[in-house]
Amino acid sequence: MMKPGTLILHAAARFLVPLQLLFSVFLLLRGHNEPGGGFIAGLVAAGAFTLYLFTFGSAVTRDLMRVDPRNLIGAGLFIGMISVFPAVLQGQPFLTAQWWPVMLPGGTEIKLSTPLIFDIGVYLTVFGSVMLMMIALTEAEER
Repeated sequence: MMKPGTLILHAAARFLVPLQLLFSVFLLLRGHNEPGGGFIAGLVAAGAFTLYLFTFGSAVTRDLMRVDPRNLIGAGLFIGMISVFPAVLQGQPFLTAQWWPVMLPGGTEIKLSTPLIFDIGVYLTVFGSVMLMMIALTEAEER
């Protein structure tokens, strides 16, 4: 569904959306140690899909997302709430960070944590909220 006169926007969107999504994952994974995190990463991801939305329309963007934004909001809230239980189950104060070492093939060790789980929940909630608003506004304009 190519609109006349928007060839540059179409080409730019196809190039920029994957880069923005990759940058949002970088911000998400970096956030619990340095500036960044789930909120700003969710906004960057929503910005990527909003560019796609403005370029190709709401129907194509919904097909690309494959998940209803309301489901993303619910999943994000659920994942965020899950992050509080490891500390409570170990008798520690509410929202105390927990870290678990995980060995990857090749002998590399990474550490998973409850702040990362919480950030993933925030990421999904922010992304779903912004996309729900943007799609609703775009669909109202298209009608």
